[in-house]
Amino acid sequence: MHSHPPKYVGALAKRERFLAYRMLLPTFLMVLSIVLLPLLANFWISFKAVELGDLRAARPMFNEQLKPRPKAADQEIILRYRVRNSSKKEALSEVVFTDELPQGLTLLSLPENCSLNNITLVCDIGEMEGGKRLDIEIPARVSQLYLDNGVRARTSKPLASYQTVNVLTSLSFTLENFNKVLSADEFWSVLRVSFYYTIFGTLGALVLGLFAAQILNTSFFGRPLLRGLFLFPYVAPVIAVAFAWVLLLDAGPGGTFNAMLRQMGVAEGPINFLGQKYLTFAIFGFSWQFPMALTTVIAFEAWRYFPLSFLFILARMQSISSDIYEASEMDGATPLQQFWYLSLPQLLGILSVLFLLRFIWTFNKFDDIFLLTGGAAGTRTLTVDVYEQAFAVSNLGAGAAVAVVVFVVLLSFALLFFKFSPQDDG
Repeated sequence: MHSHPPKYVGALAKRERFLAYRMLLPTFLMVLSIVLLPLLANFWISFKAVELGDLRAARPMFNEQLKPRPKAADQEIILRYRVRNSSKKEALSEVVFTDELPQGLTLLSLPENCSLNNITLVCDIGEMEGGKRLDIEIPARVSQLYLDNGVRARTSKPLASYQTVNVLTSLSFTLENFNKVLSADEFWSVLRVSFYYTIFGTLGALVLGLFAAQILNTSFFGRPLLRGLFLFPYVAPVIAVAFAWVLLLDAGPGGTFNAMLRQMGVAEGPINFLGQKYLTFAIFGFSWQFPMALTTVIAFEAWRYFPLSFLFILARMQSISSDIYEASEMDGATPLQQFWYLSLPQLLGILSVLFLLRFIWTFNKFDDIFLLTGGAAGTRTLTVDVYEQAFAVSNLGAGAAVAVVVFVVLLSFALLFFKFSPQDDG
């Protein structure tokens, strides 16, 4: 066993390394702000019992009124302050509000918790529970000066000082969100749908991309144009292609695909491709249920994203030396044998990387499913569940908890992938 002396690093090398770190510092800060901070914020919210209405901290709300409306000098009226807590859950403490009275308005008496300093009214409300409402009525008299200045002429609005606890910034944490999410029966069904959609959508995109790359790897007239056309599903706006699919697969009279199936005698009636959870049919005396809407969404996923796989695989194919194929032809290898024993081993590395990327992107996919089905008919995935929990139900904590589950699943998958994935030696 030989030992190697430590490598000497000169002063110039140290300065260059320090300079490189300084040049990379803006990149590190951008990654920290764009990636890590939102991720940490999501983890933080997942341990909070916070709803959509809790994004704004609790504060007192004021509505000042004069009843009845003054019309004559020396008229007695009621100066009313309606105060309410903006939050239905969080309490307010040490609530004190001040208001400068207009000229010509004289207060006849004051409540016990209010005082008057020259023209400044000060009221100490104290504690206000969540959702509490309070009316403060003070008898007053108006003079001609007030009427001359205009009944609606006010120079100030009530100002308040108070203490409150912001649920987002407090140090109280709970596992209620995770208990609620993981104990729900629908969560495990959604998780299964997410894996089904992700695995088959990813494999479908890779297989279509592999076939497309194999076809367009040979020279023929019009190949550049065909390559450009193959990119159309990926570069087209998702809302446009999703709307086109909805029109084509519509179960109504305007559905093009259903009309074609009826004309060919394949289907007796319309098939609701995007709204029917299961399609039941009988084969050899057995009844089978086919996940119709989910399969349609998977087909859309494979069709829309196979061009990305096609580009990467085609680039890798063109880097393979043609000598090995010529030698295999001389040995009598068939095209299928050439693909299986020569091309596929060379493509395993890029296929594994594409599978990782497409798996992560598909598992996080939200817009495709939401535009096609809205998560109905058995197509609800975890990302759709995040939206439903956070915005439809207004439970941000539960939505963040589901997002944490998505992150853990993808992180576990990535670690397993890097441990067991094949390496590209080409």
